[in-house]
Amino acid sequence: MNSTVVTVISVLLTVFFVFASSIKILGWHKYIFETQLEFFKKYGLNRTFMHVVGFVELFGAVALWFPGYIGATGALALLGTSVGAIVCHLYFDTWKDGIPAMVTLALSVVVLYAKYHALLVQSL
Repeated sequence: MNSTVVTVISVLLTVFFVFASSIKILGWHKYIFETQLEFFKKYGLNRTFMHVVGFVELFGAVALWFPGYIGATGALALLGTSVGAIVCHLYFDTWKDGIPAMVTLALSVVVLYAKYHALLVQSL
C-alpha cells in the first residue's frame, strides 16, 4: 500500500483519538463528555473506566508514530478500543451508534497491516 495513504490514515486516526481521548480524560467539551459518560454508565462502567479508555486511546494515537513494536502496540491499542466500542454499541445501543468505531477499526487494521505486518508475522 502507498506510504502516503498510510500516513494520511495515521494522521486521521491520531487526530480523532487525541480529540476523543482528551474529552474522556479532561472533560473539556461538556456536551460530548456528558454523552460519552452516559454511554459508559449505560454499559455499567464508571468515570474511572472512561478515564482508562481515554489514556489507552491517547497512548495508541501517540505510539502509532513510533517504529517497531511500540508503533504496532499503538495500532493494536486503537484497534482494541474500537472493537470494545463496537461490542458495547451493538449490545446496548444500535449498530448506527457504532459506525465511528467501525470506521476507526477498519482504519486501524489498514495501518497495522501496512506498517507492521512483517514485524508481527516475524514475531510469531
